[in-house]
Amino acid sequence: MVRGIVRRSLGPEFDAEGVVQEVFLCLFQRVGTLREPGALRGFVMSITVLTVRTTLRTEIRRQRLRRWLGAQQETEPKSLRLVPEDLDSREALARFYEILDRINPRDRMAFVLRFVEGMGVSEVASALDVSVPTVRRCFTRAWERFTLLAGRDPFLADYVAAHRERDLS
Repeated sequence: MVRGIVRRSLGPEFDAEGVVQEVFLCLFQRVGTLREPGALRGFVMSITVLTVRTTLRTEIRRQRLRRWLGAQQETEPKSLRLVPEDLDSREALARFYEILDRINPRDRMAFVLRFVEGMGVSEVASALDVSVPTVRRCFTRAWERFTLLAGRDPFLADYVAAHRERDLS
């Protein structure tokens, strides 16, 4: 569960294994604070989400600094383990994560947990430690930003248009 959420939240460019190790290190440090053994899944989920959000914030700062300094960013993902063999699908996935990089970390996590991981609204709210209305606002902001940016992208525009047509019918 942890590895899947980390990989799908951060995308193929990140060192997922390093983040997974951070999650488990934090888990082992905090396991003594777990009062109800039945809440282990939520406990692990909360630590995973917090670690991923911290990683996203750090990476966003690095990207801004690289842009400010004029450094070239890599255009190919470092790891393509999760990427399909089909070149068009690979390109679409890379562009999907480029768009996610432009969504604030909390909204991005809500979006990924709901639409990629398939979690329920209350489960996402619990994982993010926010109310259900707040998580719904996060979904809305993330989806609006995603559809706006994806609609401008030649690889993703057809998907967004098809999704809008499906929603309208």
